[in-house]
Amino acid sequence: MYTRLDSVFFSHFYVIFFSIMRLLSFYYFYIFLILSCAFCSCGNSSNPLAGKKILVFIKNGEGFVHDNIQASIDMFINLSKNEKFEVDITDNASVFSSSELQKYDIVVFCNTNNKVFDNQAEKDGLMKFVRLGKGFMGVHIACGTERDWEWYIQMLGGTFDFHPAFQEFPVLVVDNKHPSISGIPSPWILKEELYVMKNLNPAIHILMVSDFSSPYFKSSQPMPETFGKVFPCVWTNNYDGGHQWFTALGHDKGCYSDPVFKKHILGGLVWLAKL
Repeated sequence: MYTRLDSVFFSHFYVIFFSIMRLLSFYYFYIFLILSCAFCSCGNSSNPLAGKKILVFIKNGEGFVHDNIQASIDMFINLSKNEKFEVDITDNASVFSSSELQKYDIVVFCNTNNKVFDNQAEKDGLMKFVRLGKGFMGVHIACGTERDWEWYIQMLGGTFDFHPAFQEFPVLVVDNKHPSISGIPSPWILKEELYVMKNLNPAIHILMVSDFSSPYFKSSQPMPETFGKVFPCVWTNNYDGGHQWFTALGHDKGCYSDPVFKKHILGGLVWLAKL
């Protein structure tokens, strides 16, 4: 038989027991929230491009226009869907003199060529973008853009000089730790235009080189021997407060659907997005 004292004891026991259970429930809920946030954070860090805004600029000035532009547009659109970033494509240089430019994290000059800016305000906009520490990517003949503008040449890392005939040659890896080189074979045998540059910025960090050492390699002009029988074709740069990644590869429109080349471009975007 329970006494009054027993009743009081059990009453207090239940109050204490349920108070402890309530505290534990709050504790475990709090732990759950922390782990959930950590998981979400890890998910975002595994894809540094998610949510980024990228502008792909494709304008060509007077002169030769490559036939690979639409293929490169399609590649960037597909990458944006797969990697969850936003991409805008334009050939209108006026965006560079607009405040709209600053909403982008990365600007890509994709097969732009010759004079693409109409006034100093557009040039100033690009310089401001770079000086804010943002990312710039140049693809293939982006090195032939604004060939008389010294700031652009030093920012990109060099300017186009000439190329031998379209032919097969190996591309060799110099820095295999960079994300744009991850998974790239060395040698990477490509049928390409081997771009020779001039006015190279000595501060560039070379990632890959084109190899013209084969006796079967043909060139109508003497090949420079600054780097021996190779010439830089992929590099990074950190110029005027910003970060740049450039590849001279990408002449053939078919390469923009090639998984290895797409991985190469994606790695460049990832590197820029992380900085």
